[in-house]
Amino acid sequence: MLFRSAYALLCLLCAALPSAAAEDPVSDAQKIIASQISALMSGDAAVAYSFASPAIRSLFPSEIRFLDMVKKQYAPLSSPGHYAFGRSKLVGGGELVLQEVIVTGRNAKDWSAIYEMRLQDDGSYKVNGVRVLAKTSSTGI
Repeated sequence: MLFRSAYALLCLLCAALPSAAAEDPVSDAQKIIASQISALMSGDAAVAYSFASPAIRSLFPSEIRFLDMVKKQYAPLSSPGHYAFGRSKLVGGGELVLQEVIVTGRNAKDWSAIYEMRLQDDGSYKVNGVRVLAKTSSTGI
């Protein structure tokens, strides 16, 4: 009887605690990508830069240099007409998420962007690279 009471109390306590389980890696990665695209569209270099991985930050040590690079090399992402998430792939149980983003530029040209999202020590995902390809349909990752 005492064992059952203790077990029931333990179950109630566990149910009352906030969940420590990680959210879905793909959903987490998509939220970061959407936030970065939004920041790029509004020209907010500081916010866009905050989503870049330490490796990217080491290549572009200032927010302004980062934003200039994105505008020059990834123009479809800095001013998309529309975008939608395509296929995704988890690597290593979620340490890496590859996420396809289908982008329609303001000139109505379609692009596929493959984002490499790296899991950081703090549990967040950061953009570790993007490959942009001129495409008209999703071919996967």
